[in-house]
Amino acid sequence: MKPSEPTAPASPPLPGVPPPPAPNFYRYWDGTYAGFWKRVLALLIDMLVMAPVGFAVGLIWEGGNLVGVIVGWTYYSVMESSPKQGTLGKMALGIKVTDLDGNRISFGRATGRYFAKWLSALILGIGYIMVAFTAKKQGLHDQVASCLVVNKQA
Repeated sequence: MKPSEPTAPASPPLPGVPPPPAPNFYRYWDGTYAGFWKRVLALLIDMLVMAPVGFAVGLIWEGGNLVGVIVGWTYYSVMESSPKQGTLGKMALGIKVTDLDGNRISFGRATGRYFAKWLSALILGIGYIMVAFTAKKQGLHDQVASCLVVNKQA
């Protein structure tokens, strides 16, 4: 066939023939992004988990603030880049953190997301409130790190 010749239109799918399988991401995602209130509840659970740790750190070390930052960074970055893809709060609510293609994020990306949360908080929490209003339910920290927070498939 010569390049100038028109091509025939693609034929429609045959009746009764299932469509090809979707990429792996869609096998583990129910197609919905985790909403604002679900994410707030996950954060509250994480705060309940981390509060005793922070209290203990404050009692043991005078420089507890720096140690607290390191503990928080380690908790969020390790948990969100693990095969579980979420903190204890996220796991309890059936949500996980992915990259834009639905893959597990790296420790480096999880670190970037963690510190970008400071930016989300620094601007009067607007970076967090964005979750309620963006199409993919992304906060500023999610957008900075190119991440999604999605509901796991049941």
